[in-house]
Amino acid sequence: MYKDFVIKGMIPVLNIILLIVSCKPKANSVLTEKKVAVEHTCSSDLPARFAAATPVTDRTTKFTSSPTHIGMKWIPSGKFTMGAMDKNGRDDEYPNHRVDLNGFWMDETEVTNSQFAAFVKATGYITIAERKVDWELLKKQLPPGTAKPAEELLEPSALTFKAPTHVADLQNPGQWWQWTAGANWKHPQSPSSTIENKGNFPVTQVCWDDAVAYATWAGKRLPTEAEWEYAAKGGDNVAIYPWGNEPISRGKPKANTWQGNFPITNTKWDGFERTSPVKQFKANAYGLYDMAGNVWEWVEDWYNADYYQSIGNRILKNPKGAAISFDPVEPHVPKKITKGGSFMCIDSYCTGYRSSGRMKSSKDTALENTGFRCVSNN
Repeated sequence: MYKDFVIKGMIPVLNIILLIVSCKPKANSVLTEKKVAVEHTCSSDLPARFAAATPVTDRTTKFTSSPTHIGMKWIPSGKFTMGAMDKNGRDDEYPNHRVDLNGFWMDETEVTNSQFAAFVKATGYITIAERKVDWELLKKQLPPGTAKPAEELLEPSALTFKAPTHVADLQNPGQWWQWTAGANWKHPQSPSSTIENKGNFPVTQVCWDDAVAYATWAGKRLPTEAEWEYAAKGGDNVAIYPWGNEPISRGKPKANTWQGNFPITNTKWDGFERTSPVKQFKANAYGLYDMAGNVWEWVEDWYNADYYQSIGNRILKNPKGAAISFDPVEPHVPKKITKGGSFMCIDSYCTGYRSSGRMKSSKDTALENTGFRCVSNN
């Protein structure tokens, strides 16, 4: 996780992460168009925590296994329209464009706690959120003379959700996100929380680097954004959601999302307040579960706000996204894309469960509402 600083001194990491956490306001919000009064300085594209740790490739190469298609579904080759098909998308979902993909295998569920635990047991891997920040390495990336932060800001930590008693401004996610020492994939909400008896829940508090480490070990990889979106549509090119076009609030519950007064009260109409076990809702036409809601899912691509606009009328064959990351809100912070929305998404605030929806975070960000699934070509 980045440790962030402003011109007039250091501020806690949360003040920066406010701009990159999942479930931000929609495109017409001023916050999505302008950077608030926070400035980030980082001279390196390599996240500070990742730079301080052993490279992922060194930790996982010797553990790489042959891919297995158990628990995966075959996604047939085909063409589809990528990007927003309706008027509810954010600016970076337009213009939509044509994509042609080869077939691939995809995990039918998000990677679960049990699956991730097997990886950790086999490799001894330590996630980014479990590692203490090395100040000697970090300060090399910061302005000369920057004071060392308090030790608690260097301790292993992650971002957790806490429902506030009231909300002054929905555009300020700092009212419900908190920087929690000791939170990690084994303790998603706090050091006292546990994943015991939650082996079939999606693993969370894993950053992009952790997801890549798992995928490498499993002989798989992260999906590209195009593969993820194509698979989510389930073969229906005009579908807005993985289940079709019916609004999420009509009919039976279709995904684990937020109902009620976000972020204060969740009525749990869908049966869950936070994450849910996998396979609790109907699979899409390709047999994939939770392609909407539950947790955001990391994909391979760099986030670039201008990428879709650069495509024009071309039909892209197996695209891998932008060559470089660019977020005008935080141009110095390289970010990866997440897809699918989470249990924190609601129509009145965040419709990330739309198949074309996309968010972005620095690749060493660990969050309580973010996980992943894998794909394979073999």
